Amino acid sequence: MTTEVGLALRGYLDHLAVERGLAQNTLLSYRRDLNRYATVLHDRGIADVAAVTEQDVSDFLARLRQGDDDHPPLSASSAARAVIAVRGFHKFVVREGMAQVDPARPVRPPKRPQRLPKAIPLEAVQALIEAAGKGARTELTTRDSALLELLYGTGARISEAVGLDVDDLDLESRTVRLLGKGGKERIVPLGSYALEALDRYLVQGRPVLNQAGKGIPAVFLNARGGRLSRQSAWAVLAAAAKAANLDVEVSPHTLRHSFATHLLDGGADVRVVQELLGHASVATTQLYTLVTVDRLREVYASSHPRAR
Repeated sequence: MTTEVGLALRGYLDHLAVERGLAQNTLLSYRRDLNRYATVLHDRGIADVAAVTEQDVSDFLARLRQGDDDHPPLSASSAARAVIAVRGFHKFVVREGMAQVDPARPVRPPKRPQRLPKAIPLEAVQALIEAAGKGARTELTTRDSALLELLYGTGARISEAVGLDVDDLDLESRTVRLLGKGGKERIVPLGSYALEALDRYLVQGRPVLNQAGKGIPAVFLNARGGRLSRQSAWAVLAAAAKAANLDVEVSPHTLRHSFATHLLDGGADVRVVQELLGHASVATTQLYTLVTVDRLREVYASSHPRAR
């Protein structure tokens, strides 16, 4: 596309790749969404990027949601992603002096539907952890049990768990130091089950895995003595769920969601749970309170004689 819109688009994508250093998959998404936007502008006879109006951007959003002959309707999340790409493009165009007015600024992306975190019952958590440690005890089964006990016992993200170094554990004071998003550290207490599983792994399992001689400080090691990856940790969780014959969906965040929900069900203050999870805003943690309200409704409906 050799129009001014096409040239501006090319410049913006180069900016994202070189100056912003966006990941390849993100760049592909931006390119796909913006190429579709450029095609819509071309169909409307708009070749000059400075000629784009707020109505053009709004109509593009409507077209995303409604679909057309070549594209199915997009969900709110997918349409929001495309509009965010368009807003970034026009902001760049104004900053580079190719237009005086930003027509996309007043156009807000559609609101994404609120997704409630999914937790599993305590019985399912217990079955999951027990399945990870079943069979003859080896360095891998002790590692897997310790990993799952840590994830559920602290609410750690999988990335935080595999990023742990031995110095981050203080078994004497029963705490672990977790490095969360944005490099934010938090200290989380260790319960007796996680403490016992970690102690057993550090004494019986990790020294065997560490015999490869790599000498890295990671708590959780793979079979070759390297740091356990996020993908491998997720595979441990998936294998345990399969072995436990769970009839519920299990994801990398399942134990974290269950940790938070079970704490709130047990009467924990939402601000305390916020600190334990490392949420920057209590609003994020409050999503879990909606889950517990749903649970209260279920119990009320099934237990109270005048509930129906």
